Amino acid sequence: MARRNGGFIGTDGLDAPDPPTGVTVTSGVDGVASVAFTAPTDVGTSAITGFLAVTAGGTGSTGSSSPLAFTGLTVGSATTINVYAINAYGTSSPTTSSSFTPAGSRGIFSNVGGTTNVIEYIAIGTTGNSVDFGDRSVVSSSNNSGQIASSTRGLFVGGSDSNNNRLNVIEYITMATTGNVTDFGNLSTATAQSMTHSSSTRGITAGGYTSSIVNVIEYVTIANTGNATDFGDLSGVRRAGSGVGSTTRAVFCGGQGDSGNENTMEYVTIANTGNVTDFGNLKATTNAPASAGSNTRGLIAGNSVAAGNDQDEIQYITIASTGNFTDFGNLASETYSAGGVSNATRAVFAGGVDDDADADTDRMSYVTIATTGNVTDFGDLSAAGDIRGTCSNAHGGLA
Repeated sequence: MARRNGGFIGTDGLDAPDPPTGVTVTSGVDGVASVAFTAPTDVGTSAITGFLAVTAGGTGSTGSSSPLAFTGLTVGSATTINVYAINAYGTSSPTTSSSFTPAGSRGIFSNVGGTTNVIEYIAIGTTGNSVDFGDRSVVSSSNNSGQIASSTRGLFVGGSDSNNNRLNVIEYITMATTGNVTDFGNLSTATAQSMTHSSSTRGITAGGYTSSIVNVIEYVTIANTGNATDFGDLSGVRRAGSGVGSTTRAVFCGGQGDSGNENTMEYVTIANTGNVTDFGNLKATTNAPASAGSNTRGLIAGNSVAAGNDQDEIQYITIASTGNFTDFGNLASETYSAGGVSNATRAVFAGGVDDDADADTDRMSYVTIATTGNVTDFGDLSAAGDIRGTCSNAHGGLA
């Protein structure tokens, strides 16, 4: 009950409200969290004017209703949140959440070193070398180049084994832990070199190579396990392009068709099903680029066109609009078959084939997505080689 403090007849009693109930915290990545609660039913004799939430470390957030948002929490440091109700006469006693530990954004690279089953990870918000995560169930020599992941689960889709037999397997990892993959389900057909993107709920894979190049688009529900379902079709057959996008839109960029490399960009609305719509064009025909981005901007980096023809170029699009790519900056050298991961602010490009050196590379470098410019060194993978599949728990489809 609220603390009745009395008062004169005809006036409000001077009492603060009861505390909120049902306090729960949803922790995002890179120090972001949201605290939800139920307002008290007994508010005293004066209406509630707002709510206050404060972490054990003193970080506060205020608002008029549930939920309240937090930013800037210390990654890796356990904390709790106290939530108070406020009216004109005072503040309630607090209700304290369970302890939680804010997580950092994590980027995952599979098949590190080329034709392997090794999975490694980085903390995207810092710099440094990659760390062992676990293993895929099979050695793969060809895989998707985009990202299918929610904030908790990452998927690797299809590929080719060490004998170049195409795979229909879909496997997943739990992003916050380390360990080997778990079986998720299957594609409708064994497929390598597809383009991918996802929202927090749905993952999409487009095109690829079976016994020939295909135009099929399929989807899975990330929180469940099971086989892929038909989504629609690309405008033509394509493989070895890249996918970028937002929470609502997936854009499929470049790749190889029946007539050679293409500069085509097409998009779908993730929550729907159906065929693609034209988006615009890349600066040049592109094969085996890396991709990464935020919810607003998608980046494509490097490609395997003829040497000297902008293989080191980074291009970008504004995802909510349509139109052609714009120049962003340059990689450290001419590179193709690299992997890309991102959080809301930073894109990291890793590995691939350094055409300038005519050799695989273990190099990782990064850019700030909201600006333009050339890459900065991030660190190194454990081994040189092209990257077969990537995912992160904070890419553009997760906002």
